[in-house]
Amino acid sequence: ISEVDFQDSINVLGFSDELNKSLLQLYLDNRKEIRSILGELAPRLPSYHSLEWRLDVQLASRSLRQQIKPAVTMKLHLNHNEDQSAQVLQTDPATLLHLVQQLEQALGEMKMNHCRRIVRNMK
Repeated sequence: ISEVDFQDSINVLGFSDELNKSLLQLYLDNRKEIRSILGELAPRLPSYHSLEWRLDVQLASRSLRQQIKPAVTMKLHLNHNEDQSAQVLQTDPATLLHLVQQLEQALGEMKMNHCRRIVRNMK
């Protein structure tokens, strides 16, 4: 990250100006080593490949003639290094809707200045 971004990041911690300058100088002296260490420590997470989904609805059973029981079944295909894997997930539509709302809220929070600064510093 640039000097300005680093200073912005440490200013919010409330340290004295002398300590901020010392931290900045220490960061500038060891920037390449810090980057290489952080690159090694980064988790190797699976990435999205594709998603298959199906809506199942049970309309009746022997004991209940009029019963509507929907379920969403999803097969999530992931890539991890050169390997591919699949996870099968099943949920009801209400829980799926709640999950979508939570994800949309998280995406909205990513637009806040504090989150943008953190993401910019992570790159």
